[in-house]
Amino acid sequence: MERPWLKFYEPGVPHHIHYPRIPLYRFLDNTAKDFPDLYAVIFQGKRIKYGELAGWAQNLASGLHQIGVRKGHRVAIMLPNCPQYIVAYYAVLKLGGVVVNVNPMYVERELELQLKDAGAQTILAARDFLPRLEAVKDKIPLKIIILTDPEEPVRKEGARPNRPGSKPGVYEYADLLEKGTAQSPPSVFIDPDEVALLQYTGGTTGFSKGAMLTHFNLVSNVVQCVSWNVGAQRGKERMLAVLPFFHVYGMTVTMNEAIYLAATIILLPRFQVDDCLEAINTYRPTRFPGVPTMYIGIINHPRVKEYNISSIQVCSSGSAPMPIEALRRFEELTGGKISEGYGLTEASPVTHANPFSGKRKVGSIGLPRPDTDARIVDLETGQRDLPPGEEGELCIRGPQVMRGYWNRPDETARALRNGWLYTGDIAKMDEEGYFYIVDRKKDMIICGGFNVYPREVEEALYLNPKILEAAVLGVPDPYRGETVKAFVVLKPGEKATAEEIIDSCRQNLARFKVPTLVEFRQELPKSHVGKILRKVLREEEEGNQSFRRSS
Repeated sequence: MERPWLKFYEPGVPHHIHYPRIPLYRFLDNTAKDFPDLYAVIFQGKRIKYGELAGWAQNLASGLHQIGVRKGHRVAIMLPNCPQYIVAYYAVLKLGGVVVNVNPMYVERELELQLKDAGAQTILAARDFLPRLEAVKDKIPLKIIILTDPEEPVRKEGARPNRPGSKPGVYEYADLLEKGTAQSPPSVFIDPDEVALLQYTGGTTGFSKGAMLTHFNLVSNVVQCVSWNVGAQRGKERMLAVLPFFHVYGMTVTMNEAIYLAATIILLPRFQVDDCLEAINTYRPTRFPGVPTMYIGIINHPRVKEYNISSIQVCSSGSAPMPIEALRRFEELTGGKISEGYGLTEASPVTHANPFSGKRKVGSIGLPRPDTDARIVDLETGQRDLPPGEEGELCIRGPQVMRGYWNRPDETARALRNGWLYTGDIAKMDEEGYFYIVDRKKDMIICGGFNVYPREVEEALYLNPKILEAAVLGVPDPYRGETVKAFVVLKPGEKATAEEIIDSCRQNLARFKVPTLVEFRQELPKSHVGKILRKVLREEEEGNQSFRRSS
């Protein structure tokens, strides 16, 4: 297939690159061998060298093996950004296990659905999450719970697992590290085409499904990202890691890319503007992958000019469109450059980006990464290639594309056809090979970089006994990009306030999924077969937005 964008490729980036056929955990081993005394992580003032980090991963792998974790076991990690996440991620991969990323904000219902689907028997979680895990433990295959305090990367003294007074099946992370020093973990053969990660995403049903990402998928995507970053110097970069590692974007572009580059990871557990500015001012990161809400928060901080943020050279922005004025202001403040891109869970995730040193088109998602083919096909058949300028479905083919969905052959067959990943996103390509997203998957809402699926929110709304009908849309929000709005019809004779509806959702949804706006209606628009028409609601909402702007 002709690839018209090749002649406009990022300067210095080859069209085809070499991908090492190695398991992903070798990234950490190789960097620790080459740079044992280089600082790998700076976390809350503590500095951890690559040699130490790799040693902990080795010890934890041994500790996990001693309590029964084996090749192919799904091991869930439910942590905010902290050194323990990195150690556990690489330890599980060393054993040939499969990492299952779990959003720490999930409530019991969401935890039960995901852990049951993954068949995860082991989870490493923050100690504060234990009540949530105990509430669902009897409903899912979970047998082993490992607890840690994210704020405390290494405990100096630890007691033995299952010490008197502890609960059966509940272990301490620090104890497993200590236990692992007694022996090396077993040597496990891992084919790079074996699954390394179940990364859960939404789908056409609105419920999460696990994308099976192999070691080769993840290795390839990191190498693609690094090759794109012309000028990146191994052992000399500093990465600001505020994107959550449990999200595929943060995991690949921040954590794995930093370790491959032997970069120092300046680790923040969550995005708070003051903390972020302080970290930039103190530790001088050169790279800052983020989402538009982060960059907007920084430029609008009232004291931003009191901080020296000029160390930032390269930013990768994804998950939502970056406002042009915000991009301009951030680049003026830092002297760095933001590259807008595109990706999706099923592609590890990055597939497109704007060049850092070549021609950049603000508002586009840029060019396909090396060895990534992209095409626009007609919406009716999905088989006819469309010419530049015409809108259709974006399809992708490359080494980073997933094996399929975990235990969902029908969903896999719909998404992967003849070697192509059908993204469900409506896009177009211009004459120079730059791609533009016209519309997202029909119903998905992106709130501050997190995916929210309306049907899941609607299911939570319907748990409220006062609600007769409900529909959910994403509406523009100046900070989060979009926020969740619920349209609600109450049962005859019932009364409720918007705050009551929102409070009932908080019991069944993670915070970022909870509606912030509620509109009460007498009825919702429906098709002739009774299906609620979100399209009509969306058109009405867009009309209201236009009216408000013109008033």
